[in-house]
Amino acid sequence: MTLPSPSPTPAGMLLREWRTARRLSQLALALDAGLSPRHLSCIETGKAQPSRGMLARLADALDMPLRERNALLVAAGYAPSYPETALGTPALAQIRRAIEFTLAQQEPYPAFLLDRHWDVLAANDAAQRVNRFVMHGRASAHANMLRQFFDPADLRPAVANWEEVAGELIRHLHNAVAAAPSDAKARALLEEVLAYPEVPPRWRSREPGAAASPLLTTVLRRDGHELRFFSTITTFGTPRDVTLDELHIECCFPVDDATARLCRQLAQEDAEAPAA
Repeated sequence: MTLPSPSPTPAGMLLREWRTARRLSQLALALDAGLSPRHLSCIETGKAQPSRGMLARLADALDMPLRERNALLVAAGYAPSYPETALGTPALAQIRRAIEFTLAQQEPYPAFLLDRHWDVLAANDAAQRVNRFVMHGRASAHANMLRQFFDPADLRPAVANWEEVAGELIRHLHNAVAAAPSDAKARALLEEVLAYPEVPPRWRSREPGAAASPLLTTVLRRDGHELRFFSTITTFGTPRDVTLDELHIECCFPVDDATARLCRQLAQEDAEAPAA
């Protein structure tokens, strides 16, 4: 009697999905993780049960985020390894102070704290001043940076080089979706922003290997004034918590003296304004 072939386990299916997303063959991933291609094939098809250590080696080779590593462990029947601590809890008080210090130090230039879906979790006063200035005193309707840039009723009309900036944001979002195949929220966000008016149809397809701009300048414009910024991204090194793994701080720096002067002017006007 022929025994039925084992069905792929949830962990095996996840590994194959991630390997495909990373464009790796079984041989390439096996070599990177230090196991035989046959053993990897058995894990993917459900013929072999991987140990926690083996899953950790495969996750390292696939460069999986901590949230996805937890999902892989759970799919294999193990407890997750990495906690997910709310940013407002006492355990992360020092991290919050570091974030607040970084945002404050960036004054009078904008800085934002964002999560992996580009939700703006915090921003310094400069970010709010610049937004109010270019949006004629209106507040943004969105707490998500991608929605702000793509919504014609939000920040988008103030971005003089919108197609260049939005195209780079779409490239990053496509890469995020490809890098985390199980991230339904990122995939839904991609579909949402692509549905906004006058988004070029070519942006619906990812361009694998497309080179990133070495220095992308965002140009904001209002009534003959221009603000030109480039950004740097700060992340937390070797995080052991899912929350920290998914946070980054974006700091905007003036490209020219005119932008620096206008930012200082806006800060001075804000300081001199009578209290409400």
